[in-house]
Amino acid sequence: MELPQDSVGAFMTRDIRGGGAGPLGGLDWAAKDLFDLAGEVTGYGNPDWARTHAPAAATAPVVVALLDAGARLVGKTKTVEIAFGMTGENVWYGTPRNPRAPDRFPGGSSCGSAAAVASGLVDFALGSDTGGSVRIPASYCGLFGIRPSHGAISLAGACPLAPSLDTAGWFARDAALLERVGAVLLPGGGGPAEGPLLRVEEAWANAEPAVAAALAPALARLEASFGPAIGLALAPEGLRALQDAYRALQSQEVWACLGGWVNATGPTFGPGVAERFTVARTLPEAEALAGQVVRRRMQARLRPLLVGGAVLVYPTSPCPAPLLAASPAEQQRVREATLCVTAIAGLAGLPEVTLPAGTVAGVPVGLSLVGGLGCDRALLGLAKRAAGVLGLG
Repeated sequence: MELPQDSVGAFMTRDIRGGGAGPLGGLDWAAKDLFDLAGEVTGYGNPDWARTHAPAAATAPVVVALLDAGARLVGKTKTVEIAFGMTGENVWYGTPRNPRAPDRFPGGSSCGSAAAVASGLVDFALGSDTGGSVRIPASYCGLFGIRPSHGAISLAGACPLAPSLDTAGWFARDAALLERVGAVLLPGGGGPAEGPLLRVEEAWANAEPAVAAALAPALARLEASFGPAIGLALAPEGLRALQDAYRALQSQEVWACLGGWVNATGPTFGPGVAERFTVARTLPEAEALAGQVVRRRMQARLRPLLVGGAVLVYPTSPCPAPLLAASPAEQQRVREATLCVTAIAGLAGLPEVTLPAGTVAGVPVGLSLVGGLGCDRALLGLAKRAAGVLGLG
C-alpha cells in the first residue's frame, strides 16, 4: 500500500468523503489506518498485513458516525505497525514528525493522527488506545486526547490488538472540540466528574522530576478552582505490578487475536515489534492469570472510588517524548515507565483525558484526568473547564 504523504509524514488519501450539515459540519478529520473504509485495504502499518487482507466490505461504525455528523474525512494516518508500539516509529512507511518537537518521537501507536492534528492538517483525528496510544502521543505533541471508558465506542471494523484493553479515542487542539466530538461518539448519561481531585502519589513519583515540576503549577491552579487535591496511594502492590499485569494481559490477547495470522503468513516486523510478538507467543499462562487478578483488584478499587464524581490527576507520561536518537534500551526504559501509569485507567477500563498543561525545555508534557466508568461526557466537560482555568483554550 502506497499513499501520499504530507510534510509531517502522515498518510493522506486523495479521496475526500462526507462533509455537510451536522454537529461537526465544516470540520476536517483523519482516521488511523486500522479503521476500515469500505472498498479500501486497511494497512495496519505493516506491508504484509496489507498484502494478505482484502479491501474492507464495510466502513467502521465509528467512522460512519463522524461522517454522518458532517465532518469531512480527508485521509488515513500512519500507525506503528500492528499498533504494537509506544514511540511512533514505523520502519516501513517512515515515522511521522512531531510538529512540537521535530527531533523527538511523536508517540505511538496513533502517531500519524497526533502529528496531523498538531500540525494543523486536520481539526481532529481518530486513533485507538490500548496501552496509551492516544494519551501518550497527545502528551508528546501538546494536544488534548481521550481514551474513553472501555466499550463506550464500538470497535467493529477496527483491527484488534488486545480487545479487553482496546478503545477508540481522538485528538484535538482544544478541549471544546474534544468535547464536541465526544457528543457525537459517546453514549448519553453516565455519572458526574466534578471532583474532588485525587492526586495519585505513585504516578507523580514515577514521573521524572522535571515533568513533575513542570506540571505542579497547573495542578496548583486547578486546586485553586476545584479545591485541594487529596493525596492518594493507589497501588500498594506498586506501579510495576500494574505494568506487569498489563503486559501479560495484552500479550495473551495479542497472540490470541493475531497469532494465527503470524503463523500463516510469516510477516516481517520492524525492531521491537518482532520481539513483542515473541513475548506474546511464549507468555506463560500463569502470568496472564496473575494479570487477571491484578485487573480485578484495580477495578474493585477504583470504580467505587470514582462513582461519586472524584477524579484522579497525575502526569500522563513520566517523561517528555524521547529523542529520535534514543537507543533501544532507552526506548524500552521509557516504555516500561510509561505503562506503569497508562495501565491505571487501562486495567480499570476508565476514561482518561490528557491536557497539554506544561513543557520541559519547550517540549510538551500532559496532565491526565481520570473519571469514573461511563462518566466520559462529564469528564470532557471538566476537562474543558480545566482548560479554561489553565488558559489552554
